[in-house]
Amino acid sequence: MMIFLSSFLFSQSQDLYALAKGDYLGFNAIFDQKDNLFGYVSIYSYGKSGDKTKKFEYVILDKNLNPIANKEFEGDITAGDYYGYMDFRGNIILRPSSLDREFVTNKTVFTPSSMIIDLKDNSIKRKIYYDYNDGVFTEITEPKSWKSAKKEDKEEKKAKGYNYISYVSEIKEGGYVVGEYNDYGNYLNNNSLIRFDENKKEIWRYKYNTNGDKRNNQELSFIDKNEDYVFYLLKETIGKEKLYSILVIDLKTGKEVSKKPVQNPKKETMDYITGLYSYSFGNIDNDRIFDDKVVMVGRQLENLYTTTGYTRLLVDKKTFEPNVESIEFDSTELTNLIPKLKRNGVVEAGYYLEPRDAIFLKDGSVGLLLEKYKPEGQYNAPKTTDLIYLYTDKDFKVKGVKIFEKEKSKWSNSDYLFSQYLNDGKDVVFFYRDYVKDSETKEKNWNLYINTLIDGNFKQEIVPISAKDDFVVSPYVGKEGYILLREFNKKAKYNKIRLERLNY
Repeated sequence: MMIFLSSFLFSQSQDLYALAKGDYLGFNAIFDQKDNLFGYVSIYSYGKSGDKTKKFEYVILDKNLNPIANKEFEGDITAGDYYGYMDFRGNIILRPSSLDREFVTNKTVFTPSSMIIDLKDNSIKRKIYYDYNDGVFTEITEPKSWKSAKKEDKEEKKAKGYNYISYVSEIKEGGYVVGEYNDYGNYLNNNSLIRFDENKKEIWRYKYNTNGDKRNNQELSFIDKNEDYVFYLLKETIGKEKLYSILVIDLKTGKEVSKKPVQNPKKETMDYITGLYSYSFGNIDNDRIFDDKVVMVGRQLENLYTTTGYTRLLVDKKTFEPNVESIEFDSTELTNLIPKLKRNGVVEAGYYLEPRDAIFLKDGSVGLLLEKYKPEGQYNAPKTTDLIYLYTDKDFKVKGVKIFEKEKSKWSNSDYLFSQYLNDGKDVVFFYRDYVKDSETKEKNWNLYINTLIDGNFKQEIVPISAKDDFVVSPYVGKEGYILLREFNKKAKYNKIRLERLNY
C-alpha cells in the first residue's frame, strides 16, 4: 500500500507484522562502532513461558531491509521490550528497555538480563556479567531483586560506614577494565582502575582519590580509548577551588602518560560537558570521536540554572592538548543573527533556545540544531516554534545562522526528527516536520522538511506526510542517502517500513 509521497521513488519495503507470529513490540536502528548504520532489529513477544521467563523473537534486517537472522528466545519475565545495539565484536546486544508491570511483584522486581546474538551462527544467550570484589570475579547468573540488593547495601553501609562499588567492562583490546571505589554517600574515595587479561589476571592498577573527602577529592570522566591510551577528564576539588585536566593513561602499562590542564573552564560547564554528572545536552549525543581528535560540545553554564552559551572541548589525540572555546549568547556574533536573543538564551515571550542535535563534520566544524521552546507552566501547554541551525568553523567561531520558520506546536516537546552524515562525514542532512495550514483549502497537514548542507550550501525539500483513515506515518533514520518511513495502522494491522531515496 502506497499512501503518499509521490516525490519519492519506491525503493524497498518490509511488513513488520508479517516477519514473526508474535505480538510486535517495536524496532530500532543498529549502528556499528563507527556510527555507520548496520541495519535494524524488530522484537516480538509470545507471552509467559515459565515462572520467571517469557518467550520473545528477534528479527534482524540489514540496512536494505532484507531479513538476515531471526530466532525465538527465553527472556526474563520482567522484560517489557528490548533495544538492540552492536558491540565491538559485531554481536548484537538486546538490552531490556522497559519493565512489564504485569509480572512485577516484590519477588520479581529485578532488572532483566541483556541477551547477546552471535550473527555468525544466529545463536542467542544471556550476556555474561561479572561482579568484582577484592581480586575475585564472580559470574552473575541471575539478577538480584531490587529489594534484596537494597537490603544488602544497607547492611554493608551499617557495618563498614560505606558501600564498596565496582563495575567490570570488557574491552576490545583484550581482557577487562575494573573500576572500584568506596561510596560514603556524600563523597567517594579509594578509587582504582584495574586492567585484567582474558584470564582475569591483573596487569596494572591505577589509584586515585585515595583519601578523598567532602572538601578534597578527585573524579575521572571517561572520554575515549584506543589501542594505546585511555583519555579522561580529571576534576580535582581542593576546598572551593576546582581544577580540570586531560589525563592520559597508557593502556598497556597503566602509567600516567600526560596530564595537561584545561585552561579557563567554567566549572559547571566542564562538570556536565563530559557527563561527569549528567549530559548538559540531555539525551543528545554531544561528542564525536575522530582518529586524531575528540570533539565535545555542551551548554556554557554560569550556574546550574543559567545557560549563557555553548562550549566546545577538543582533545588532540596525538599531542594530548585540550582546547576550550565558547560562544556567548550576548556576543554581537549571535545577537546580530538571532533576533531578540538575550544573555540567558531567551529569545521571546518565554521561549528559549533548546538544543536538539549536535553535528560534528569531518573538518572539525560544529553545527548546533536549536529549537525555540517554551516549557509547560501551571496554566500553559509546552510549545515550540522555529528551528535554528547555528554553524561554526573548525575553531568554533560562528560562521552563520540559518533560521527555519515553522508553525507553533502545542503539547509537543519538539518537531525535530534526526540527522544523518553524508559523503564520509563531510556533509549532513537533517529532518523536521511541521503542521501547516494550506493557504487555499485551509486544511492542516504534516509536512516533512529535508534539509541538506553540502559544501556549505543549504537546500530544502518539502514533502507532505499526512495520512488518512487512522494511518500514522513516522520518518526514521535510513542508510546514507535514504530515509525510512514507517506506515502504521493498528486497526488494519498494517505496519510497514520502506526506504526512500533522498533527492540531493
